[in-house]
Amino acid sequence: MIARADQSLKYLRLLSEQLPTQQSVFTEIINLQAILNLPKGTEHFMSDLHGEYEAFLHILNNCSGVVREHVDDIFGDELSEEEKGDLCTLIYYPHEKLALAHLQHIATPSWYKVMLERLLVVARSLSSRYTRSKVRKAIPRDYAYIIDELLHTHPDENNYRVRYHERIIASILETDAGEDFICSLSDLIKRLVIDHLHLVGDIFDRGGGASKIMDRLMEYHSLDIQWGNHDLLWMGAAAGQPACIITVLRNNLRYGNFEILENDYGISLRELVAFAERTYEPVPDGAIGLAAKLTPLVKAVNVLLFKLEGQIIMRHGSFDMHDRLLLERIDVEAGTVELYDGTVRELATRDFPTLDPEHPYELTPEEARIVEKLVAEFTSADHLRRHIEFLYSHGSMYLVRNHNLLFHGCVPLNEDGTFSSMNCLSTWRSGSDYLDFCDEIARRAWRERDEDSLDWMWYLWIGMKSPASGRLVKTFERSYIDDPDCWTEPMDPYFELTKDEATCDAIMAEFGVSAGSGHIVNGHTPVHTAEGEQPIRANGRLLVIDGGFCSAYHPKTGIAGYTLISSSRGCRLKAHQAFESVEAVLTRNADIVSETDRFDVAERRRMVSDTDTGVQIREQISDLRALLEAYRTGILDERP
Repeated sequence: MIARADQSLKYLRLLSEQLPTQQSVFTEIINLQAILNLPKGTEHFMSDLHGEYEAFLHILNNCSGVVREHVDDIFGDELSEEEKGDLCTLIYYPHEKLALAHLQHIATPSWYKVMLERLLVVARSLSSRYTRSKVRKAIPRDYAYIIDELLHTHPDENNYRVRYHERIIASILETDAGEDFICSLSDLIKRLVIDHLHLVGDIFDRGGGASKIMDRLMEYHSLDIQWGNHDLLWMGAAAGQPACIITVLRNNLRYGNFEILENDYGISLRELVAFAERTYEPVPDGAIGLAAKLTPLVKAVNVLLFKLEGQIIMRHGSFDMHDRLLLERIDVEAGTVELYDGTVRELATRDFPTLDPEHPYELTPEEARIVEKLVAEFTSADHLRRHIEFLYSHGSMYLVRNHNLLFHGCVPLNEDGTFSSMNCLSTWRSGSDYLDFCDEIARRAWRERDEDSLDWMWYLWIGMKSPASGRLVKTFERSYIDDPDCWTEPMDPYFELTKDEATCDAIMAEFGVSAGSGHIVNGHTPVHTAEGEQPIRANGRLLVIDGGFCSAYHPKTGIAGYTLISSSRGCRLKAHQAFESVEAVLTRNADIVSETDRFDVAERRRMVSDTDTGVQIREQISDLRALLEAYRTGILDERP
């Protein structure tokens, strides 16, 4: 008890360095109490961006339609639909819209004045939900003082403040600073509309814009990331795991996005391409099906991958992935492979020149040299390293925030709904304990780069019991066997069982979320809206927000993505139609069409006091009251 009291006194002494008088403590308590009674900030949830940069950027800019909602609420019938559309587009893309206004010869002083006034009206309305200090921190630094003055201009008895405001606007126009101010106000509005962004995994692969997405995220004011299996794959590749590296190559080759590696990250693939061209046969004339897709480079990458995967599987029997060891079951002369269900299937090619039947998972000397070179390229790529370090510093396997449980894929379950156990380096783990292990092993892979942790990065990408995957992936079958019956990929029971409220409640309880108080938020599995699937499941307990950002999924999903908005008034799920182009937005105000599904509507506005931030503030107030008592009783002396 004495030691605890000493620690408490030491903490109060440190706190007194910041607040040396009773008056300063009073002031801070009053400020924090006031913050508790402000509306909670709006949270924006996105998932499965998969390199679709333009669609991502637009939804980030329009805040899933929330900017337009505010403009409609503020101006109502005062502005026409076209005027409101122009204002929104100016907020989304200020630089581009201003450039277009000059080309159209409408960027006159009166146009600038009107736009500045309208932007200020929106910014004032939004800033009323935050403390003045928080708004000041959000204002672009170059014009902080002037914008702060403009935001807090109100009529007085003689309208001195209004005339002062008008003089500022006139000076801005006279000094040709209108464009800078419009851009600054547009950025401020977007920052005030969304207080925090949750990105529930899978930034990388498929689309070619992942590097641009990461660059933009690194500039964003407040966000967290829950790692998806594609993110973990790139994290493993950047840490030097060979199978992860070759899988990254395969994914980008499959979607025609090799430029992200060479142009964005400076990773040279010349030796690999040259090796493939001189080692493997070209696509035969008249080839159909998978055979038409098996170029020399695809074949070289596939064989490298299956050899490296085989080495991992044989090192880790606990992964239980022996059914992927198919190189040893190939009959090259017959052009067939025997699968583990006992069936013999015809292969789309017999071109396996580097396959040694006696040692099928052993790399040839030339293959080993190429893999070694690729490992060096990935681990020394500076731009990639910065992106991966950002994923680590802002990411995790899961997050509990404001009564919501966020993770990308699943919590592995047994058929009876109990948590499935996994052998984690000789310790069996399940539920939240297992996801904690996955988080720890991912960080260890980046920090220590030992073989066990690096192998786990590959498992987290593709393993049946990986919380980021949860699927029995048929990579070999989809590469070499034309029969789609071989491509079916069983899913973890989680994906079926979480249609039930009781299962969702049990999962949330495992992570400390009270039943009925929040939601599980997932990505990972595209919602096939066209087939009648719904993103809101188990009576609102589970929200699946991967509606298919990836353009390749649009025919299957019927839409172009789901996002989630959680504000002081409740939750709104946004279903988005496909993004046309930035040009269409600029020239025709062609915003993404979004349908809104409101649920979990708040009976009263949710305030900061209802959030995790509120819990932290109440703890701070408790500490301040203890400091105040120490001053009053003489335990600590004030220092006026």
